[in-house]
Amino acid sequence: SDLQKQEERGELLQPLIFVLLVLCSVLLYFKVSLMDPGFVKPEEEEGENKGQGVVIPQIPGDIKLRRCGYCLVKQPMRAKHCQLCQHCVRRYDHHCPWLENCVGERNHPLFIVYLSVQLVVLLWGGQVAWSGLYFEQSWEWLQRNIFLLVSFLLIFIFTIVVLLLLVSHLYLISCNTTTWEFMSHHRISYLRHSELENPFDQGIILNLWRFFC
Repeated sequence: SDLQKQEERGELLQPLIFVLLVLCSVLLYFKVSLMDPGFVKPEEEEGENKGQGVVIPQIPGDIKLRRCGYCLVKQPMRAKHCQLCQHCVRRYDHHCPWLENCVGERNHPLFIVYLSVQLVVLLWGGQVAWSGLYFEQSWEWLQRNIFLLVSFLLIFIFTIVVLLLLVSHLYLISCNTTTWEFMSHHRISYLRHSELENPFDQGIILNLWRFFC
């Protein structure tokens, strides 16, 4: 049959892989949006604070960890209170409105994986949409292909957004800094009073290794 011939030629494998990638993207979305991004809990204060001087020896000793004015926990280094989540988040990066959750210490690596899978799905979908187009200068052609044209335009826009987001995050990760630290460097006490511009930077390879592994 035609189905068996397509299977023998491997033509059914690509749609299957595409569907699995879409499913993986959806599962990653829910995983990142629903998981704990690294909320600071009161019982963890003492353990968190003890290790700060060991991990970051370049931070001046006169900078004291402050107590959050909202949830009243003692903030570890690099933590920030998110008013939307009503929690302090360890290694706070940003609050993502698309996920309705913070991106922090625990879910940041999965967030990067999600963006990568989403980019592959968008590029693949864009290629499929483009391959279905054949251009003619007629009103009938436009009516027949309006759905494909709109789909390709939307995929193109989302692809640019996801690509820029992924590249910017990978750059910040390679420097061992967060979006919040990058945007608010002059307002953060442990960065403003540090002798180094970025006291957390340990080189690109070690930064990537510590983040993903």
